[in-house]
Amino acid sequence: MAHRHHFGWHFKSGEGFAGRTSKIGGLFRKKLTLDHLDKLIENIPLRHNFISTLMFLGVVQSFFLGFVLLIRSKKNQGITWFAVTMLASALVFLDVYLCYTGLIKNVLFLNDSTESLVLLLGPTIYFSIYVFLKRQNMVLGKHWWHFVIPTGYLLSQIPFYLAPLSVKYNAYLGAYYSDLPIAKVRESFDYSYHYIKDTFDWLVLFSFLLYVILSLNLVWKEKSRLLSIGTNSISKKYIFTRNTVAALSLLLFIIFLVFYSFDDDSGDHYLAIFHGFLAFLTTYVLLAESQFFEKSWIADKYETLGLTKSDLNLEVIESYINENNYFLEQKASLKDLASMLNTHPNQISKIINQGNHSNFNDFINQKRIAFSKVKLVDPKFSNVTIEAIGTMAGFKSKSAFYNAFKKHTNTSPSAFIKSFSPKL
Repeated sequence: MAHRHHFGWHFKSGEGFAGRTSKIGGLFRKKLTLDHLDKLIENIPLRHNFISTLMFLGVVQSFFLGFVLLIRSKKNQGITWFAVTMLASALVFLDVYLCYTGLIKNVLFLNDSTESLVLLLGPTIYFSIYVFLKRQNMVLGKHWWHFVIPTGYLLSQIPFYLAPLSVKYNAYLGAYYSDLPIAKVRESFDYSYHYIKDTFDWLVLFSFLLYVILSLNLVWKEKSRLLSIGTNSISKKYIFTRNTVAALSLLLFIIFLVFYSFDDDSGDHYLAIFHGFLAFLTTYVLLAESQFFEKSWIADKYETLGLTKSDLNLEVIESYINENNYFLEQKASLKDLASMLNTHPNQISKIINQGNHSNFNDFINQKRIAFSKVKLVDPKFSNVTIEAIGTMAGFKSKSAFYNAFKKHTNTSPSAFIKSFSPKL
């Protein structure tokens, strides 16, 4: 996202800097034959202002948040992919910051080095949403095609990455300072890589549009699933992913406006500022949802097994189970829940035994039975078999459903239905 040909095919004029670069020395401006490239680079002005400060803060915050999430992901692939998105975006907008301020002249060899990362943002944020909502890890052997565009673009630009510094200097000037003298480039230099670079803006728009659509589809399916099971609460996971897709859609709209409004890189700082806003907003949301502010954590009222301490309590466990409809999952187990809550299974077992006077299985089955009782007498589910409702409630077999229902209601599912039927 470093330069206009990074973000730069102007929709109105039909000519981006990538095209202009291939014609340097002929069509657009006269070559100036200054011998010392170092002197030319030294003449690049530095620019520090309020905008650059906002950009810098956003980049720092994005790096910080990305590293924290990566360290704390604990093999949670959804969080890992989200962390990769934050780190990739931090590198992209660090590039924008360096170019905007002119500090790029100190590392000019890195000019346009983050372009392929821009094309990586869509897939990684989609992977994160997919894992959160589908509760399935992304298998690269199955989903490899998501990396075709960024990888293909990266390979196509190798000639530019290996190009002389004078080429990268001229590219930077075309994006920010077209009035400064350009460097002399040998006439034999091959600009063929620009055939791909000229399409970069379209690739960016296509990538973001594609992953906005795919992400919206995931969120829509999750909303439909929640409605189908008749849950009365929307999980925080769903809300977070829904808001993430909304932010991604807004980013796509802003990218389009910047592409349309600027024929050079003078508008990229708007994207950088919006990115910084998202980084701080995401940090706020994650911090606000942290258990750090729980009274139980501050008061330290609950002791764990042994000498360790935790803020975990029955309210926290039940809140997680209810908000995520965990009790409806057939894989629900003491070990799996402990992994989700980052604690020991014995700790959860002890809390449930003391607070609910039951073991884990009964605790989960009570919620499943309450769910199935509603569905059994709901007219909307009159055509659904009793066994299907049991499966919907999370039971792995018909016998498990009937035995649990009998234990917690002292009647069978069929008798329960008859008790609600009108008597003739």
